[in-house]
Amino acid sequence: MIPRLSLPRLALAAALAFCLPPASAPAAAQDQTNSLDSLFPDPVVARGKGFEIKRSALDDAFYTFKAAMAKQKQVIPEAARPQIESNILQQLIITKIEVLKATDAEKKQVSDQVAKDLEDFRKSAPSDLAFQDKLKSGGATLDQIRARREEEQLGRAVLIRELVPSNALADDAVKKFYDANPDKFVIPEKVRVAQILISAYDPVSGAPLPPDQKKEKEKLARQVQAQATNGADFAKLARQYSDDDSTKDKGGEYPPFARGVLGPDFQPIEIAAFTLKTNQVSDLVETRVGYHIIKLLEKIPPSAADLPAATSWIKDRLIEAEINRQLTNFVTKTEAEYDVKISDLRFPAPLPPP
Repeated sequence: MIPRLSLPRLALAAALAFCLPPASAPAAAQDQTNSLDSLFPDPVVARGKGFEIKRSALDDAFYTFKAAMAKQKQVIPEAARPQIESNILQQLIITKIEVLKATDAEKKQVSDQVAKDLEDFRKSAPSDLAFQDKLKSGGATLDQIRARREEEQLGRAVLIRELVPSNALADDAVKKFYDANPDKFVIPEKVRVAQILISAYDPVSGAPLPPDQKKEKEKLARQVQAQATNGADFAKLARQYSDDDSTKDKGGEYPPFARGVLGPDFQPIEIAAFTLKTNQVSDLVETRVGYHIIKLLEKIPPSAADLPAATSWIKDRLIEAEINRQLTNFVTKTEAEYDVKISDLRFPAPLPPP
């Protein structure tokens, strides 16, 4: 067995995006599937009580992880693949076991929370088109993201239950952390804006508009921008013209955000928002989803979070510290408890039948 390296759990989380078990093949296709399996075997590389992991799942995880690192301009050399795969496989194993250990109550709570988080994320996108584009850029469907998040959060719930004593999160522990780390509780400057989006996408197909139709959309956007600049009711204009379904019924108002939150695709919106004066309307702002008209409603100066506001964040840090402190022993004990068997990834071969 090759030695395992210690990579942080969160660094490997992206590698789990496409590791869900495939749906069963239809009965009519079973013979063809069996034939393909003989030509392209998919050996089991790890198994334990109640689960198994095949080579294809590990390959998918490795390439997803490699792509995630590439986005951060980090190249993974092929020579490093066996060691990285060993770490990814360990993470896959522990995640499978954590899901098996989860209670029905934990599964229900996590499922409800993930559904709420994804809905909040959808509503916070500049538009539904932007939300769909974000999903496509990540290479995963909404169902895949939901499943991955549920696995991650179930794993965390199990680790908290098994490894984090209640006194680690007591009020005095939280207060001690708060007093020792004042620099961690600075809230950066934020802006609260309203926007009107004139989309450059076909509302039915979701495809970019052809140049002549896009030109018409730009013309409309300039007309609306002129009305807003000349004092027309911005909220009324948003309800009438905006293609941003998540904000138009709120008069275009967007939740407050700090610099760097919107991401590179929507940086022009951020630049405009932080440049404007209160109640000032921007010039036309173009992004890949269309034309935006931004009105600055409020600049929120930087401040320091008080202890009640910081408590949830502090508890998350204390939880991570406690989990990391005990994780190595937990992994060793859990793999023994579930009788985990792992093949040598340097010389791929199927594990013998259980």
